[in-house]
Amino acid sequence: MSSPILVTGAAGFIGYHVTQRLLAQGQHVVGVDSFTPYYDVALKEARFARLTPHNIFTPERIDLADAEATRDLFQRHRFTRVIHLAAQPGVRFVDPRPYAASNLIGFMNMLEACRHGGIEHLVYASSSSVYGANRKLPFSEHDGTEHPISLYAATKKANEMMAHSYASLFGLPCTGLRFFTVYGPWGRPDMAVYKFTHAIAEGREIQVANAGKVWRDFTYVDDIVEGILRLVEHAPKANPDWNAEYPDPATSAAPHRVYNIGNDNPEEVNHLVAIIENALGKKANRVDVPLPPGDVLETRANVTDLRRDVGFAPSTSLEDGVKRFVEWYKEYHGA
Repeated sequence: MSSPILVTGAAGFIGYHVTQRLLAQGQHVVGVDSFTPYYDVALKEARFARLTPHNIFTPERIDLADAEATRDLFQRHRFTRVIHLAAQPGVRFVDPRPYAASNLIGFMNMLEACRHGGIEHLVYASSSSVYGANRKLPFSEHDGTEHPISLYAATKKANEMMAHSYASLFGLPCTGLRFFTVYGPWGRPDMAVYKFTHAIAEGREIQVANAGKVWRDFTYVDDIVEGILRLVEHAPKANPDWNAEYPDPATSAAPHRVYNIGNDNPEEVNHLVAIIENALGKKANRVDVPLPPGDVLETRANVTDLRRDVGFAPSTSLEDGVKRFVEWYKEYHGA
């Protein structure tokens, strides 16, 4: 049997779907999660319960901020590839300590374990939030990301810098993935698609920022998974043409690369609400609120590099994706 792939955050939204796809391909997966209570832990347990019956899935309940437990994990399993999706999410979360523990200390422990474990490729989750105060659209990996406007974004930017340093110092091939507003079945309850659907279905009000005049590059989870799995097989190499006098943020003289994975088709939040209303057959009770701190008015992914390097870019329409999500929502909640 080939060596297992490590997927961290395997009980999380994207990690669950990545693990499901790998298992369907016959790949042995070691899935790690610490089941933090940022949102309903029962949802994480339900995801994990769907993975554990597979005889090629090995569950591990580990906090990656524990350096000794992380080292032990790598000693017990001989990985060659790692998909690191575990993180403290949320641009509006205010307590800084979970971000520091998971996104900084946990990521450092992961880098150290990969360095000493002879890992051939570390793929890790970054975020579109790193573009921060940038208003040049579409967001390109070749543009600077020096002005994050949320602590979450700052930690993801830090992850990219930390990974680059390990690629430079130790030759560890690392690929950072900037996800754009991911949604779909088994999604996160704090994200707009799930949150709006749940409230409308139960007849509760929804808070709509800036009268719905906000645009997001909504990206269906299956497209995210396809991008991740293609890039896992595409370990970065040093760019021989990289110029230190005119440094390109997307590439490097070290084996490090960053990619956007987004739909390249921003949709207005008002349109999202209308699609959900149609799928549920119920009207929303809307309350307009100001744009929260840490949020931006519009996101859009430039996916030219992704399409060129792995021959793929997300394309699922918001109408199709929301329809699939609502079908799952009704089944999961018995609605």
